[in-house]
Amino acid sequence: MTRFESKPLNPTKLNRAVQKNPALFGIPFILLMVAASYGMSTFTQTRYDLHDHKVKQLTKAQELGLDQERKKFDIREEYFKLSSQADENWEPKRIRRPKGLPEWGVPPTEPSDYKKS
Repeated sequence: MTRFESKPLNPTKLNRAVQKNPALFGIPFILLMVAASYGMSTFTQTRYDLHDHKVKQLTKAQELGLDQERKKFDIREEYFKLSSQADENWEPKRIRRPKGLPEWGVPPTEPSDYKKS
């Protein structure tokens, strides 16, 4: 099988040179990738240095050792703790019912007669 070569109508010098030697296109691309890798390494190193510096900074409380075994204050937790303590010391007491009221409450009333139209 024969190969069909593509020939542009008006070939330029660059087009002819790339067809004869394809490395003219590939070598600058590879050089660009290598140079970008070295260029980006400085930015990456700066990023990690800043992150490391932030992690190593100590607050005043950490320097003095005040944060050891200290629990963070939460108002909701304190509310529930105090409300549970108030509910522990009580007993249900039965009071005397008013006169004429049965022990199990008021009996239901009889429905009135409805007038049918």
